[in-house]
Amino acid sequence: MAQLPDPTAVRMRPLPNLIFASRWLQLPLYLGLILAQCVYVFHFWVELVHLIEAVFGDRAALDKLISSIGYKTDVPVTSLNETVIMLVVLALIDVVMISNLLIMVIVGGYETFVSRLRLEGHPDQPEWLNHVNASVLKVKLATAIIGISSIHLLKTFINAANYTDKVLMWQTIIHIAFLFSALAIALADRIMTPSHAPRDH
Repeated sequence: MAQLPDPTAVRMRPLPNLIFASRWLQLPLYLGLILAQCVYVFHFWVELVHLIEAVFGDRAALDKLISSIGYKTDVPVTSLNETVIMLVVLALIDVVMISNLLIMVIVGGYETFVSRLRLEGHPDQPEWLNHVNASVLKVKLATAIIGISSIHLLKTFINAANYTDKVLMWQTIIHIAFLFSALAIALADRIMTPSHAPRDH
């Protein structure tokens, strides 16, 4: 019986090899996203430090927080109140969710489009990475974007007095559009990759 050639020993022709190797051009993009992640980590800790300082009565830190969240009121804010704390915490959650989105794009995109990470057996291997592909990645990114949009919309409604009705309306419409887009992506993925699992009788 003829022995099948070892796939790793097959030599590709120069042009297909060049085209296939061009996937490594994406590597600087993922490295750039890692740097963006570092910026988000720095921003998170700056806001958290300002929040802690404001708790202990630092007026300068409080002013920075109020400026960063865009909170405005007719009465000067001289100390932390529930609304300011809620807006700051939502801003921190927003940073975390965007960081999660970045991790999904970096890890999932590199695994799907560049090279295998070979994390099999690693205790910290993400569960979703076992069955990641372009379709799964699109659905996960769409749901992550919905989560981020929800946080933004909640921040807007909490601070609704500082926004016009037009802004509130359009943010709500855009959020609904994200929801329908995610549903459409998930439905298209389900149609294109139907389940072949046997049914119970």
